[in-house]
Amino acid sequence: MFIQTEHTPNPATLKFLPGQPVMPSGTANFPVAADAQNSPLAVSLFGVEGIAGVFLGSDFITVTKSDDKDWEIMKPQILGTIMEHFQSGKPVIEGEAKDAVPSDTEAEGGIGQQIKELIDTRVRPAVAQDGGDIIYKGFEDGVVFLHMQGACAGCPSSTATLKHGIENMLRHYIPEVTEVRAID
Repeated sequence: MFIQTEHTPNPATLKFLPGQPVMPSGTANFPVAADAQNSPLAVSLFGVEGIAGVFLGSDFITVTKSDDKDWEIMKPQILGTIMEHFQSGKPVIEGEAKDAVPSDTEAEGGIGQQIKELIDTRVRPAVAQDGGDIIYKGFEDGVVFLHMQGACAGCPSSTATLKHGIENMLRHYIPEVTEVRAID
């Protein structure tokens, strides 16, 4: 098994590409070890000293390290853990993965649906290339609320991405949008 790695815009996060599907559908975000109980892969990764977060995408795994650790020391351990997991035949997620995208946009009317569609078709694929995800959480009084995951959470360039990229694009297509805010 050959696992590729890619740097992300977030220096505390690396993207690992195992060359096979990771999540059959959706994504899974584990910002702390306690959240990872239904993912044998994430539990194993949190066993590596210095892991601060794990994000599972369709064909990638994004790992965030604590600031006091060095990628040169951690990377071989992470690669070994990922390889061991996939060779074991264990599932990535046990049971149902939490649906990362809320389906209650119907209550917000057409604007919520338009925003969600733009996020899903124009923003999420680009963000996934950087090892993260962005989830639409709601629209209220002209403000779009988004949740950033994986490499995007805590990334130094995430504010610029939100304000100059996503906000400008949404305002262009949907005049009712006045602002975009990140929420936890």
